[in-house]
Order: sequence, then structure tokens, then C-alpha cells
Amino acid sequence: MNIKENIRIAIFSIKTNLMRSLLTMLGIIIGVASVISVITVGNGGRDYIVGMIRDMGSSAITISVDATTAANSDYITDKDIQAIREIDAVQYISPMVMSMGAMSTERQTGIGILMGGNEEMRYVMSGDCVYGRYFTRAEADAGKAVCIIDSSSALQFFGKKNCVGEYITFTYDGVPTSIKIIGVTDMASTFGSDSEEMMEQMQAMGGTAMSGGMVMVPLKFATNVIGMSDRYDTVYIIAADENELDAAGNAALNRIRARHNNYEKDCYMLTNMATYIDLLDTVINVFTIFIAAVSAISLIVGGIGVMNIMLVSITERTREIGIRKALGAKTSNILFQFLTESVILCVIGGAIGLLVGVSGAALVSSIMKIPLQVKFSTVALAIGFSSFIGIVFGVYPAKRAAKMPPIEALRRD
Repeated sequence: MNIKENIRIAIFSIKTNLMRSLLTMLGIIIGVASVISVITVGNGGRDYIVGMIRDMGSSAITISVDATTAANSDYITDKDIQAIREIDAVQYISPMVMSMGAMSTERQTGIGILMGGNEEMRYVMSGDCVYGRYFTRAEADAGKAVCIIDSSSALQFFGKKNCVGEYITFTYDGVPTSIKIIGVTDMASTFGSDSEEMMEQMQAMGGTAMSGGMVMVPLKFATNVIGMSDRYDTVYIIAADENELDAAGNAALNRIRARHNNYEKDCYMLTNMATYIDLLDTVINVFTIFIAAVSAISLIVGGIGVMNIMLVSITERTREIGIRKALGAKTSNILFQFLTESVILCVIGGAIGLLVGVSGAALVSSIMKIPLQVKFSTVALAIGFSSFIGIVFGVYPAKRAAKMPPIEALRRD
């Protein structure tokens, strides 16, 4: 008997006992749907999170001063910044100062974060202006009271994204300072989402105390507001080539140490953003695989159900097996007939589980606002694993049917 005939008989048997077949498939459907949902949502979430971090600068290196071991003379100066800028492997560099205070407009009051950097800060933050522009080198050198705000903060404090030309007040240590907004970026806020709907909902709930935002200002202006000296504890570097991250970071660190003559002191920390991205990618992958493996336990249960129903089917079709053997059917023919039926039962269940799993993943992705990632490898895994379950749990019933003596089979009712 050829494979087409085996498939025809298997499908006829499944149709004849449709409800029983569907209930048998249920374990396979649930198992495959769970695995597909977890893997698909996990892949989409991983790509979304890693993508956001990459957008913030996958070729970024951070050099920080360890305040516990550093003396005042070890902190990074403007001359250090200029010396690092001369390194060929370095494309952009900006020191970074940050402080928290209060931000307010006539519309809203909330927590505020003030971030200061030079004119190359725009490349470090990797957030393009959707309205207006970034501050220029002249504005940075002069310490102008200008700022760039993110779009979600603009929604909270002004009720609109395009607030270029408006003023916002930043209060630090009880002293208010008015800052003119010259640009709005599409970069997500530290305090919220870019979703206008979420901002409106929060405001409708009276979320004034929860509101907050972030503004980016020229470095000199930030140090004047905060009352800092011209020494910095953090500097961000963008490498000219992602393949030269380590070289750029080490060269910059060595130049700082040489200028401060503190090679013997372990007072600087070098951080490669790409290393954290790879680590995060690995952690999310491991977590996704672990959850998928736990979900796959239901496939084992489904396989046991398939084995059980195939044994029942063999008992019901004993006379059919005896007649076929009496007419010359070989043991291998009987074996492959029931094995084919087991595999088809699992493959159909796997296909249904795939559709259910992808639909569930699409729903979760839309709710969580992450991209839907349905890969060919995921589809192949669903169908392949279902077939494997069908073979593994169908072998014993098929062998039992194939080894049944024809005379004994014909005697049974």
C-alpha cells in the first residue's frame, strides 16, 4: 500500500470519529499554541527592547569616574574631552551631567530631569528632532538657556507635541530657571510612553503628582544651574566603527590616565554598550526558551492522549486488521498505516495550534505595542515537533497492530 492510500485511510478514520479525534488533538493544540505564543512574543519583545537600546547608541562607550577611589584631580576635564576627540577611532564625544528637580508650565507641574551635554549630545542620545532643532556649538559654548524636550513630556506639560518656542521652568534647590524649548525629539521619556492616549488617560485621572519629564540642555548651562565645577564624572563616546568599540574605549581611557598620571589608581570604569546589548539578548533568549520548554510539557500529555486513542482504534478495528492480513497485507503495511494516522492526527493538531498560537501572539503584541515576529523556523518547529510526537507515541500502537496474528484478529467481534 502506498503513502497516498495510507493518508486517505487515515483521514477517513479521523473523519469517522471526528469528535474523538478533536479531543485527542486538544493536548497537541494547547501545547503547540503555548510554545508558538511564547516564542513569537519573546522574539518580538527581544527585538523591540534590544532595538530601543541599539537606537540609543550601539556604538557607545561610557567612561565613568569611581567616586569612592577618585580624588578631585582625577575627574574628567574639558581638555580631556578635547584630547579624546583627537583619537581616530572616536567619532563623537560628550560629557554628561544630570540632576533632578521640578519642572513646571502654566498647564502642569511635575518631576524633572535636567541632562547637560555638548553639541554632540544629539548623537549620543540618538533621538532625532521631530520639531525644531538641537542646540548649536555656539549655543553650547555660551551656555544658552535653551533645551530639547521629548515628545511625551511635551504632551504632559503643553498638551501638544510641537511646543517649539514655548518656555518651561526648571527649579533646582529652590531656584527657578526659565528655559526656551528649541526642539522636540521622538525619544521615549524616562517617565512615560509616546502614546498620546496614555498621556490623556493619566491626565484625566488627575496624575499631576505622577507626571514628569526630561530636558536636554547645553553643558555649560547645566553646570551653572546645578552649581558644578568644570569637572565631570561621566563621558559618552561614539566610536567611528562598531567593530572598534574596544579600541576606541581603551584608547580614550589610556589618554585620560596619561593626562592625569594615575595609571596606578583604579578610579575609572569603562562600559561598552554593545556588551550589555548582547548580554540582554542572551538573557531574553534563555528566558524565552525556558518558558517555551515548560509550555511544551503539555505536548507530552497530548502525545500520551494520541497513544491512548490509537490503542482504542486498534481494538475497534481488529477484524479490519485480520482481513487485510488474510488478503496478503504485510506487517510493514499495517505498521505504516497506523503510524501515518498517528502522524496526521498530530500534524493537524499542530497546524491548528499554530494558528491559535499566532493569533494569541498577535493579540498580546498589539496590547503590549511590540512587533509581531512570526519566523519560518517557528512554523517549522510547530509542524516538525508535532510530527515527531506523532511518530514517537504512534510507534507502539502501530507495532501492536502490525504484530497481531490474522487468525486471532478474525476470531474477535
